[in-house]
Amino acid sequence: MQRKIIHVDCDAFYASVEMRDHPEWRDIPLAVGGSPHTRGVIATCNYVARRYGIHSAMASATALRRCPQLLIVPGDMARYREASRQVHAIYRAFTERIEPLSLDEAYLDVSGVTLCRGSATLMAKEIRRRIREEVGITASAGVAPNKFLAKVASDWNKPDGQYVVRPEDAAAFAAALPLARFWGVGRVTAGRLEALGLHTGADLLTVDAALLEREFGRFGARLVELAHGTDTREVETERVRKSVSVEETYARDLPTLAACRAETPELFARLKARLSRAGDPAIRALVVKVKFADFSQTTVEHTASQLSLPGFGRLLDTAYARGGGRAVRLLGLGCRLAGDDAGRQLEFEWEEE
Repeated sequence: MQRKIIHVDCDAFYASVEMRDHPEWRDIPLAVGGSPHTRGVIATCNYVARRYGIHSAMASATALRRCPQLLIVPGDMARYREASRQVHAIYRAFTERIEPLSLDEAYLDVSGVTLCRGSATLMAKEIRRRIREEVGITASAGVAPNKFLAKVASDWNKPDGQYVVRPEDAAAFAAALPLARFWGVGRVTAGRLEALGLHTGADLLTVDAALLEREFGRFGARLVELAHGTDTREVETERVRKSVSVEETYARDLPTLAACRAETPELFARLKARLSRAGDPAIRALVVKVKFADFSQTTVEHTASQLSLPGFGRLLDTAYARGGGRAVRLLGLGCRLAGDDAGRQLEFEWEEE
């Protein structure tokens, strides 16, 4: 049976809920986030604000400098969770095979579903219509034969749109994609690919496999699969997120502990924004990862129930000392979630930005 995957992503979710409940805010630059006076960060913003270059994880103070008329309001997670509950109830009217990624986006496997004449395209349209009419916000959707292409497609006609990648078009669609859009490719990996003269999926198909394996290990083979439009990952209905994290590989190694410390506030802001997008789950530990110039690495963690920049600083001190003064090429900050009861033996799931 041909797989049919829909990726649904609500548009500027927190901001959309605020504009729904405050119609007078619909046409002004609006952001949901922390105060600029307390080192707050932007969780999300509406599309009016995005015209000024404002985006999630940006410091609120920076956002106000870019757009002095920007209205920043504090988040109301109770209202956002209720809107999310309504959206997910709509998903369940179409399929039980749902993989939530956050409060506002999910994968739906509708293979074999007979609703809407069995058409995934029509199902996506109906889901979006019901979200608009029943929840009062808009959503975009991507329809494709796998998760990778569906997620890319959902961003193709934002906001309030959808895009369909037919199975017979999957290879050509993936070949034309910029590599920065590939699953698992963050800023650093994209830069390394660009340095090799690789910019699109088609470029990957012309490269010797041994080169990709040497540069990227097993991930090199994964990239080639994606360039063919292939992704065999299943929609995981029991998916439980164990951690949230951010990391950065620096173009120039950080030579001292002081240099490492200077980078942590920006990482901390990104982590706060990512946690906010995940619905501010309860945490049980802070984790710091350090990779040294010789590619050796270490992680340090400590039990904690809330984020703390000084707490991360103390963990960084310990991690850096293990390197004996060596320069640092990568820093990561993360937290284990309270629902992760599997213990410390599990590998931490670091996510590249």
